[in-house]
Amino acid sequence: MKKLFYIIFFFLPVVVSAQFNLYKDSPLDYAWKNVGNAGFSAGAAYNTSLAFSPTGQPYVAYFDLVNEGATVMKFDGSNWVNVGNAGFSVLGGDPTSLAFSPSGQPYVALTSYMAEVMKFDGTNWVDVGIAGFADTVSYMSLAFSPSGQPYVAFSVYWNSSKATVMKFDGTNWINVGNAGFSADQAWYTSLAFSPSDGQPYVAYQDWANSEKATAMKFNGTNWVSVGNTGFSAGWTGYTSLAFSQSGQPYVAYEDGGNSNKATVMKFDGTNWVNVGDAGFSVGMAWYTSLAFSPSGQPYVAYMDSANSHKATVMKFDGSSWVNVGSAGFSAGAAGNSSLAFSPSGQPNVAYSDGANSEKATVMKYDSVYVGINEQQEKKLLLYPNPATDEISVDISEKAYGSNLAIINIEGQQLITRQITEPKTQIDISTLPSGVYIVRLTGERTVTVGKIIKQ
Repeated sequence: MKKLFYIIFFFLPVVVSAQFNLYKDSPLDYAWKNVGNAGFSAGAAYNTSLAFSPTGQPYVAYFDLVNEGATVMKFDGSNWVNVGNAGFSVLGGDPTSLAFSPSGQPYVALTSYMAEVMKFDGTNWVDVGIAGFADTVSYMSLAFSPSGQPYVAFSVYWNSSKATVMKFDGTNWINVGNAGFSADQAWYTSLAFSPSDGQPYVAYQDWANSEKATAMKFNGTNWVSVGNTGFSAGWTGYTSLAFSQSGQPYVAYEDGGNSNKATVMKFDGTNWVNVGDAGFSVGMAWYTSLAFSPSGQPYVAYMDSANSHKATVMKFDGSSWVNVGSAGFSAGAAGNSSLAFSPSGQPNVAYSDGANSEKATVMKYDSVYVGINEQQEKKLLLYPNPATDEISVDISEKAYGSNLAIINIEGQQLITRQITEPKTQIDISTLPSGVYIVRLTGERTVTVGKIIKQ
């Protein structure tokens, strides 16, 4: 019976409207697409960091090679525009972390050997405290406490590259607990606040434990280990810390104990345990970035060595890690990948785009039907379905003059044709086997169907 349903389903003509979308829940209705133009920055953009404003606008901070300093841009719905001046940082530093205060102001943590935090006051970027409040720092990570105070974590070279966390008390940056609280060098520091107790946690590559992953939290007096130190199977890179909705800390990282593939572990209250399989990515995973969807699923974005160093995003579906859309969906190599969710629940990834001279690009996983706002009237019949070499497209008289496109699940238009007859034959013999969307676009209406190419 189920098989019969699917056969009937694919033969039915499909009409998409603002009121009713038959395929809305199908993964085939979604694809990775550019947010605005690809490569929107003026020049090469490094250390990209993505965050959403409380009003839902995506912002990207990066080191701007053209302006030799930090730049932040936002997407205004049509274009990427500068937030304040380009290259605004006083010390010319790299932005390493972008976050929004509870009141909605964007803050950026910067490092150019010295630490600097700046915020946008609506007109200009201004220092939070003094510029250079700590020196010889690297791997800065910025987060806000539940009470709204900005905190930064970083590694301090003059203090044996150990971890330090500081907060801004309204006047000065002060240490949270002891400076240099880690046992040895702490690289790839990642800071986040527990939703359970409001305490800051830091995950990092721990040189006191063979460069494995360690997480520590501040208990109000001291920094203490969360479970065992050095809990990963082998050395780690690009540690990324985030909390589940239930308050469990998760850490994603490049896993030296599993062929440099991606691994995610969580602390279950007693031990650090793998989330799904360790080393779940197909190949090596660099620039791992972890975030939770509004529904509570962990997602990881990374530069995927198995797919020409392009961007890949995977999510944990409760039993396994699965690709979100196609693996390696970016046009070229994707460095410095940064993952964040829009308030509406769409995963977005910012990166340095190797296909566009290392300029900044942001992509989102979104419905292929975005922009279809009109009530539909056209009828569209596609057959045979499945098809091997050719399909017939039958339309109503009202649809004459429409443009037809056959689109793959990545959102790429592979075949286009203007329809001027009630019945049109289209050669699909060159298409790879798979499922394709057929979109008929008129002056005010859009009709969508699907075909299977065998």
